[in-house]
Amino acid sequence: MALLFGQWLLIVGAGIFGILGTAHLIFTFFSDKFEAFDDSVTKAMQRTSPRISKDTSMWQAWVGFNASHSLGAMVFAGLYIPIAFSHFELIQESLWLAVLPVIVGVAYLILAKLYWFRVPFTGILIATLCFIAALYLRYT
Repeated sequence: MALLFGQWLLIVGAGIFGILGTAHLIFTFFSDKFEAFDDSVTKAMQRTSPRISKDTSMWQAWVGFNASHSLGAMVFAGLYIPIAFSHFELIQESLWLAVLPVIVGVAYLILAKLYWFRVPFTGILIATLCFIAALYLRYT
């Protein structure tokens, strides 16, 4: 089965999200990459709770937010890659399924620009451009 260029663009874009999400999850649980350079900041996060609840610490919330963020990117990739590969007609026939990757990509791109650093921004930019190009090809 020969894949269409739009399919490849969606698979590549979703694959980038999957790689970034997986790397982020590994860094969250198996490295110190998300710990502060200043050890007193990490210790302070472990000792204090957010105002919303004393049932958790800022550190536990930080780890949980990072893990759930990773899982979101991984689930997005885990859904779009097989759909784009095996059931591309669903994406072509559904405006929502065609536009959703662009919406997700732009949302993550804004977050990356405002709050993150160059590597995720660049990866998300490339993925989002793939999604936009795939959407454009849908109408040509």
